[in-house]
Amino acid sequence: MQPEKVNVLLVDDRVENLLALEAILESLGQNLVRANSGEEALKCLLRQDFAVILLDIQMPGMDGFETAMLIRSRQRSRSTPIIFLTGYSSSDTSMAKGYSLGAVDYLLKPIQPEILLSKVTAFVELFQKTAEIKRQAAQLAAVNTELRASEERFRSLSACSPVGIFLTDTEGKSTYLNPRCQTICDIEAQENLDEGWLRVMHPEDRDRVLSDWAAWTERRQEYINEFRCQTRDGIVRWVRVQMSPMSSDQGTLLGHVGTVEDITERKQAEAAREQFIREQEARLQAEAANQMKDEFIALLSHELRTPLNSILGWSRLLRTRSFDENTMARALETIERNAKSQAQLIEDILDVSRILRGKLQLNQRLINLIPIVEAAIDSVRPTVEAKKIQLALITPAATESQDLEGREFSPAASASQLLTSVAPHLLKNTALLISGDAERLQQVFCNLLTNAVKFTPEEGKIEVRIELIGDTIKLQVIDTGIGISPDFLPHVFDRFRQADSSTTRSYGGLGLGLAIVRHLVELHNGTVEAENNSTQPGTTFTVRLPFQPSPERSLLEIQEASATTALNAQHAALSGLHVLVVEDDPDSREFITTILEQQQVKVTAVSCVPEALSVLQQVQPDLLVSDIGMPGEDGYSLIRKIRATEAQQGGNLPAIALTAYARAEERRRVLEAGFQRHMSKPFEPNNLIEVITQLTAKVGSPESVSPES
Repeated sequence: MQPEKVNVLLVDDRVENLLALEAILESLGQNLVRANSGEEALKCLLRQDFAVILLDIQMPGMDGFETAMLIRSRQRSRSTPIIFLTGYSSSDTSMAKGYSLGAVDYLLKPIQPEILLSKVTAFVELFQKTAEIKRQAAQLAAVNTELRASEERFRSLSACSPVGIFLTDTEGKSTYLNPRCQTICDIEAQENLDEGWLRVMHPEDRDRVLSDWAAWTERRQEYINEFRCQTRDGIVRWVRVQMSPMSSDQGTLLGHVGTVEDITERKQAEAAREQFIREQEARLQAEAANQMKDEFIALLSHELRTPLNSILGWSRLLRTRSFDENTMARALETIERNAKSQAQLIEDILDVSRILRGKLQLNQRLINLIPIVEAAIDSVRPTVEAKKIQLALITPAATESQDLEGREFSPAASASQLLTSVAPHLLKNTALLISGDAERLQQVFCNLLTNAVKFTPEEGKIEVRIELIGDTIKLQVIDTGIGISPDFLPHVFDRFRQADSSTTRSYGGLGLGLAIVRHLVELHNGTVEAENNSTQPGTTFTVRLPFQPSPERSLLEIQEASATTALNAQHAALSGLHVLVVEDDPDSREFITTILEQQQVKVTAVSCVPEALSVLQQVQPDLLVSDIGMPGEDGYSLIRKIRATEAQQGGNLPAIALTAYARAEERRRVLEAGFQRHMSKPFEPNNLIEVITQLTAKVGSPESVSPES
């Protein structure tokens, strides 16, 4: 800042002398005030303060000495420097008189400009510095006054504050705690804040808070945390600590300032509210679950009794009446269809039970998805034919640059013919391989297709789209059915949920199929979603599964190998084979015996383990087919006793467990016990023949008694 201009008083009775003085002092850039007499000089002093006064001695009327005396008599101008100017040779007496009146110097006329300029400059600078010192002193006094007022306000604010306040240095050591902070944290004024917090902080929160504190200190950011404190009396309080760094104007860290707030009541209110909400949600969920349970039990009763009505009704009619051949065939077909429907319901219920208990496991291996899709399409073909539904498969061509190819086919066309005609390039060049459980994946696609067929009206359309997108296989089932209500769409994969559970609903089922689909797909590390079609009625279900590329074998090679194995196994000759059947249920025993005798198999059927062991002591059958759950000794006991005998006495007898225990863990237990195959009831006769063919084709080889992989 440039210093303010100061005043210099020039006193002389002659104008030419005043002009000469102004000319010399003009370079100073200060305010030069002229007075041509002592009286006028005194008037100027009443209005202004001067850094220096240049006073001529010889003036008419009031001379310089008298003027100087009057200047010194005034308190305000008592210290103003006076330089006497005179044109006469001054004697020692005259100079002494001048100095006694407060003169600081004498200059004789003619005055040397350099000397005058240097002397006036010195007094001007002295006046400016003195003025600056006074200004700074005034500012300092004002600052001190404000500081004292601020300190008083801070003391009052800190002492009366409803929240705790604390200060720390750069090391985090406490430098100040207000009374409220001491009360909340149970920390004494002389106690270090860090050590105090370590003592009172709740043990369960201590590690977390200290870790957060250390990380925050390094970042120098605002710190906010909530944790529990425990006082010496065992009182637990929730506190909210908020802390900020204090920095100087230059950015240097000076310390930290923080607040501590007791939020115990708020936390208790939040906990009570959350507890209330949880209880309310639990109550609503329990009520909804009870309603869903009641609806599910009613549906279960309906869905189980409906096929029983047809089965029992036609069974009674066939036993009591005679019908023509067509009626007999229709009756047997109805019984079989309803029995399969009931078996599927039971399987779904068992699967859901396994899912709920976390017991549903996969038999994973590298499999080809195309035969699985084939089997799923073949499974719905009868219903497709009956409803005259157009079913189309759309698959990718050999390369990604080609468009999707699609063909419509009649319901009578087999899935194998369809795939060969629609995607020959796919079969030759693309192996849609996945690591998964073939049976469970077939169940997924069967459920999706069955669902689509159920809700698609007669002469409607269903599309099955398969795409290979990067490392993901995308399969879509698109129908032109009734679609899904937007309100129900988020719950379509929930267990025991149906869009319509009333007695007037148009479609059957327990609402389990899609829930099983979602769980099985997720077990295969995939996803499934449902959405209503945007351009036409109906729904699209999309399954995404991870693709497993296999450079060693193409899809066609895998299919040909599977087909050849199956063909050789199906047509092996069974004539003359001797099979021991162990089954405690008479109807099941007779059913198995009838199936085998139709293949010219010699059958020995017994009802319990002791009878089976008795037969084995007399003859050596080629194969054992045994139930597991039997009164007395079960199938596990039987196979252990057989495996304990020598090979010449039947110890290596191939054995099939035919049982209603169908869970994966039971299957493993069967194989570990010594059986080579596990078949769950109900079973298809052709499947039993196929398994027997596979085992008996290897009789005598080292693999004849090895369990299935």
